[in-house]
Amino acid sequence: MAQRVLVTRPDPGATRTARRLEALGFEPVLLPLSETRALPVVRESVPSDATAVAVTSANALRHAPSGLIDRLRRLPCHAVGARTAESARKAGFFSVNEGPGDAAALADMIAIELGKATLAYLCGRVRMPEFERRLGMNGTKVVPIETYDTIALAPDPTFVRHQLGGQPIDAVLIYSARSAAAFSTLMEMHAEADLLMRGATCFCLSGRIASALVDGLRVAVAPDPNEDALLELLGAPD
Repeated sequence: MAQRVLVTRPDPGATRTARRLEALGFEPVLLPLSETRALPVVRESVPSDATAVAVTSANALRHAPSGLIDRLRRLPCHAVGARTAESARKAGFFSVNEGPGDAAALADMIAIELGKATLAYLCGRVRMPEFERRLGMNGTKVVPIETYDTIALAPDPTFVRHQLGGQPIDAVLIYSARSAAAFSTLMEMHAEADLLMRGATCFCLSGRIASALVDGLRVAVAPDPNEDALLELLGAPD
C-alpha cells in the first residue's frame, strides 16, 4: 500500500501537489487547513517613484485586482521562482525576471540591480520579514502592497473523517504557520485525527512554520523553502 501523505495547503496549489505526489508513487490526501482571501487594494497603493515590482508568492498575483496589475505591468517584475514568474507573465507583466526560488536570495539580487531605488512589493498580509529586511539593509525602499490574507481553517469533523477514510497518515505537508497552528488544533480537538496522524512525520517548509506545531510531533524541515525541497524529504515511497 502506498504511503499516505496529507496535503494541508488550499487549492489551486493542493491539486498540483497531489498530482506530483501521485507521480512519485504516494497516495495524496487533501485536507486544506488554510485559505487565501483577497484584500481590498486601490491603484493609489502603488508608489509613484517605483522602478520595479517584486513578487514572492503567486497568490499575490492571483488576488491582485486588474486595475493594480494595469498600473504595474510596464515595470520590470522580479519573481521569486519559476511558478511565480509564469503567473506574472500570465497576469500581463511585460518583463519578468525569474529568481532562484528563495526570497532572501531574490532580495540580494534585486538590491544589486536597484540599489537605493523604490520597489513595489506585491505580497500577503502574513509573510516572512526577511525579504524586506535584507532589501532595507541595502538601501532599497520597499513598499508592500498586500493583496491577500491567509486564514486558518477549522474543518468540520465529518469532513475530516471522510478525507482520512479511517486509514493512518504517514506524512503531513505543511506550508504555512497558519496551517501548522490549525493542524495542531485539529490534533487536539479531533480524537480520530489524532489517532490516525500521531505517528506521521510533519514536513514543514521552514523552521518558523515548524515552531507553530505542538510539541510531541515528529517534524522535518525542508533545507530550502520550496516544494521541491519539501518533497525530496519524503524520499522514495515504500
